Amino acid sequence: MILLIAITVLAVILGLVLPLRWGVFGFLGGAVLLFVTQAGVNTAMGFEGIPISESLLLFNESYLAYVGFNLQITYRAFAVPLLALSVPLIFRMSKATP
Repeated sequence: MILLIAITVLAVILGLVLPLRWGVFGFLGGAVLLFVTQAGVNTAMGFEGIPISESLLLFNESYLAYVGFNLQITYRAFAVPLLALSVPLIFRMSKATP
């Protein structure tokens, strides 16, 4: 939960400082940056807070299965940060156009 709040706050800040001239590509780059950050932190924390070596036991010592599981968890939890990134950016874009 703390990670979701931290990534959401980071998304709002990124939405406020992202240059408007970057447009859609800037938004997509920001979304990818936030997603990779959240997935990396989820992976590094281990499954339910246990060390990675013990987490891998649950996934039959497969790093690919463990990383895939964390990508799936991140994908499901990414709606709130994506919304937090898009709202300030769209608001700023609507104010910039005459």
